[in-house]
Amino acid sequence: MNEASVLKAIIEKRRSVFPKNYSETPIKEEILAEILNSANFAPNHKKTKPWRLKVFRNDEKDQLGEKLAEIYKATVASQNFLEKKYLDISNKISMSDAIVTISVNFSGLLPEWEEIAATAMAVQNMYLTSTANEIGCYWSTPGMIQHLNEFLELEENQRCYGLFYLGNVASL
Repeated sequence: MNEASVLKAIIEKRRSVFPKNYSETPIKEEILAEILNSANFAPNHKKTKPWRLKVFRNDEKDQLGEKLAEIYKATVASQNFLEKKYLDISNKISMSDAIVTISVNFSGLLPEWEEIAATAMAVQNMYLTSTANEIGCYWSTPGMIQHLNEFLELEENQRCYGLFYLGNVASL
């Protein structure tokens, strides 16, 4: 198979795989590092590399799950609160081996959309690298992310655009 055929196969195989399909087997550190490093090869105007990725595993991941559940409880109107959704937030996090928060650092050198687009390309690289390594993943953009700035210690020019869930695939 030539490189173009390999790339085509990976692109066509890329799917969002959700935590309910993850196994309890941890992702090997070198594979996780490769997934994260692939983001660095995304095209970005003026080489601003606007994406900011923070990996949560183990206890930090549990703290993120607790924070998201807390945000949901604090921000949803009481008549719209669903206990199942509240419990599902932490459960989905706990089923994942790693969660990567996806944030954009706006440099002020470019239109914001260009830095958001570059970040999306970085995430696509992570998707493709995950697929090539048979790691399940998906990018989630729950409304709760707009309340994560302080928890993530984001600066004024930074904004969270989602959570990237990762796990070894148990079944599909």
